[in-house]
Amino acid sequence: MRPGLHPRGLLQRSALHRVNVLTAVALSRLACRTKRALYYYLLAVTASDILSQLFIIFVGFLLETAVFHREVPALLLHCVSAAEFAANHASIWSTVPLTVDRYVALCHPLLHRQISYPARARRIILAVLALSLVSGVPFFWWSDMWRNSHPPTALDTALVWTHVTIIYFLPCSIFLVLNSLIIRTLRRRQRQQPCQEEPGPQPAPARRLGKTTAMLLAITSAFSVLWAPRTVVVIYHLYAASVHSDWRVHLAYDLSNMLAMLNTAVNFFLYCFVSKAFRSSVRDIVLLRGGPLFPRSAPPQPHAPNNASISSLYSGSNKRSHREWRPGKPS
Repeated sequence: MRPGLHPRGLLQRSALHRVNVLTAVALSRLACRTKRALYYYLLAVTASDILSQLFIIFVGFLLETAVFHREVPALLLHCVSAAEFAANHASIWSTVPLTVDRYVALCHPLLHRQISYPARARRIILAVLALSLVSGVPFFWWSDMWRNSHPPTALDTALVWTHVTIIYFLPCSIFLVLNSLIIRTLRRRQRQQPCQEEPGPQPAPARRLGKTTAMLLAITSAFSVLWAPRTVVVIYHLYAASVHSDWRVHLAYDLSNMLAMLNTAVNFFLYCFVSKAFRSSVRDIVLLRGGPLFPRSAPPQPHAPNNASISSLYSGSNKRSHREWRPGKPS
């Protein structure tokens, strides 16, 4: 039972790979230009998706089917299997630091100002990639459902439950808890906003905040929906019927893997829908316009604290300072 797709639909998967490459180039330009930790996390998610597709498409498909057309050494197959699992774990778990970062930014903005910066984000990303690589080692002994027709052993059962826990149940639980806290915080702020004495310049930051939150919820929701069928089919294959005994299980496994692979490409469209800066960066890349990688120096704005990044919008101290300072009444 490989974590990737059965070798079908190569053209579709190659198209998804090109979309992710375009996304990575656009995000890298934005990360260099803005120096914001958010873009580094998004870049890590995209890079992990590319790595996952690289092992599943070019290594798994070409090595096992399209090149040799012969029996491949078992040791090489097991090494590729472990690498595919590690890439899949990295692709999914790279979203967890992004969710944690958005939770801290929205619920604890003052703390986020202190702990969120590019250098720390890069260290967190490297730690996630290292842990994902280690987590793929036990799956060196993963039984390939397309080649082995024997009943699952105790080791197969342990590996299946470890896999679905790492790749679906555990990250979905984290997403559910943090997203629930984010939504509760936003609703509490919306209820408190009409009670303020002076509304102030609130609408524009609220729209920015809502778009970023909507993007996060869409990314995690897409993962939960697209990976759910594959998780169900893997467990069903373990206990009920295998792909060798029932053609419907074979078809369901193929379709569920295709849905799971789509999760690596939907983020591009979410970024385009939410971020004007991302759309502009993609437009420059497609039209071969080399924009500046670093922002030009601009004169300071009169209200710099209010134009801070999304991660630090409207902290408690800024709200108190706006309430306490009011211009005198005109005579």
